[in-house]
Amino acid sequence: MMVATPDELQADIYKEHIAPNIRDGAVLAFAHGLSIHFGLIEPKSTVDMIMIAPKGPGHTVRSEYVRGGGMPKLVAVAQDASGNAHDIAIAYAASLGADRAGIIEITFREECETDLFGEQAVLCGGLVELIRASFETLVEAGYAPEMAFFECQHEMKLIVDLIYEGGIANINYSISNTAEWGEYKSGPRVIGDESKAAMKKVLKEIQFGQFTSEWMQECKAGQAHFKATRRNNDTHQIEQVGEKLRGMMPWIKQGALVDKSKN
Repeated sequence: MMVATPDELQADIYKEHIAPNIRDGAVLAFAHGLSIHFGLIEPKSTVDMIMIAPKGPGHTVRSEYVRGGGMPKLVAVAQDASGNAHDIAIAYAASLGADRAGIIEITFREECETDLFGEQAVLCGGLVELIRASFETLVEAGYAPEMAFFECQHEMKLIVDLIYEGGIANINYSISNTAEWGEYKSGPRVIGDESKAAMKKVLKEIQFGQFTSEWMQECKAGQAHFKATRRNNDTHQIEQVGEKLRGMMPWIKQGALVDKSKN
């Protein structure tokens, strides 16, 4: 049984629907280690407990598989009641196309803590706030919102694609010497010692369960703050400008990974 529901729902689902019905010898699988690592779910000792965690969003996992590729997968075994848990985890990862991209064996703890940190410090938290702050800086200085959007969000994909393809050295090979010198001169001023200190604090909050505890409390209280923050961010000027400018480039929508009418 693969548990791929949102983290905040898993403990209740397990308690109410899975625990009373799961049989000895079954395999309980997860796509992320949070519920197990932080003890929100504690399965009985007679079942296998494994994790197959794709290193990418679900939409991308599917699109890469459909086109004949695959996303790397992290696999872990937290409980091996049958003696076959490891092989089952590897086979499951391979069936999703990971054998074409890479299967890495880790622990639930490693996946959970590094995944949460990456999301918060870079991929979602850090990146999003960097984009918004740079956009606001240009607009507040009197530059056109459209120019701010192109410079601070639209071109981000072009840079990330180059990093994805060949690492940070690949962007420095591809950009102008002026841009590269600006990277060396100003990058450490924007993301410097203060930012790294904040990252270390974020990591400790993740490691000691503070983040997970606060998130579960927010969910039990109805997610009021979470939903209000989402609404505020969705109405930010950069979203309005971006929607208008993307409308001028119909090929973006044609190749979209996300179809909100279906998922």
